[in-house]
Amino acid sequence: MVMQDKDARNLTMEFDMDGKIDTYLRGLVPARPSEMEDMETYADVNKFPIIGPAAGYFCYQIARLVGARKVFELGSGYGYSTAWFARAVQDNGGGVVHHVVWDEGLSQTARGHLERLGFGTIVKYTVGEAVQALRESEGSYDLIFNDIDKQGYPGSLDVIADKLEIGGVLITDNALWGGRVMERTSNDADTQAIREFTEMVTADPDWIVSIVPIRDGLLVAHKQK
Repeated sequence: MVMQDKDARNLTMEFDMDGKIDTYLRGLVPARPSEMEDMETYADVNKFPIIGPAAGYFCYQIARLVGARKVFELGSGYGYSTAWFARAVQDNGGGVVHHVVWDEGLSQTARGHLERLGFGTIVKYTVGEAVQALRESEGSYDLIFNDIDKQGYPGSLDVIADKLEIGGVLITDNALWGGRVMERTSNDADTQAIREFTEMVTADPDWIVSIVPIRDGLLVAHKQK
């Protein structure tokens, strides 16, 4: 049955509840270092898109559950999500987290934050196009985090599948895209790309996939083979 636009809007409203769910979940996240709280405040004030504490803590949990020691981020911003993954890798016994952004300024800002958090020896920095950086990197990864330009999502999947170890986990941000993926009338390029990516992953028997409705939706996919 095709979802009517009214039904989609109601579903979006129920999911968001005017931000009440996010506020509640955020309040349950354990205390973070002041450096991370400063990063959160900066994002709130400047409307800079980060995954936020509830999604960040969930990513940390997944990384701990799979014992991730090799993590690659496709799109890392100024290092907020990187901090959660680096904390998990550190708690898992050490390893590497790849922070990748196009912008040199963001890379330098991230370096400052992450070094002050004590992750200077864990994080490796690359300035460049993220999918190409993943393609050219050596070895494979326990966990890949995907938060690139949304129109690049479908084209990233083959590279991700090639570089992720069997038993590894892919986490993709913005899987719900503010509810627009559920609205039939939302057909802009970004929304269509997220829908296409989601359909590609969920239709592939090599992946076990769920979308977790934390913040803007995290698609979590376990690579079986």
